[in-house]
Amino acid sequence: MTDRELPSQLNSLLSGVRFGQFVSVGVVGLTADTITLVTLTELLGVEPWLAGLLSIEVAILVMFVVNERWTFAGVGAPEELFRRLVKSHAVRSVGSSVQYVIFFGLLTYAGVSVTLFGSDRWYLFSKWLAVGVAMLINYAFESLFTWRVHAE
Repeated sequence: MTDRELPSQLNSLLSGVRFGQFVSVGVVGLTADTITLVTLTELLGVEPWLAGLLSIEVAILVMFVVNERWTFAGVGAPEELFRRLVKSHAVRSVGSSVQYVIFFGLLTYAGVSVTLFGSDRWYLFSKWLAVGVAMLINYAFESLFTWRVHAE
């Protein structure tokens, strides 16, 4: 990377409109993640640590579709959709790994209990905190590597 490329990459990350769209998509992803996590944990009896892994994948797929159609619409050739999906998964593996480590650490080692509707829901708050950190990582990596917005 040359010094001339760095400013265009930083400028592309500082797009307030695109970041706002990304955060909006993140809320959609968080909703899908939370619904999946609660459904698996509360209704199907899956342990939160495992349900957390599965809910991440659901959120990744939902967010990819929305990002593809809205946040990064018009960026990238249509015939490269599958390549972007695979690349998005690879890129998001960094943020997802960070998210899961934080989630698992808070769930396992924080020793916190949050009672909501008569039961401990600390796993939800742990998830939401972890997602917040991972969102920033995912925004940078998705912008620069999946959709390559600096090359527009």
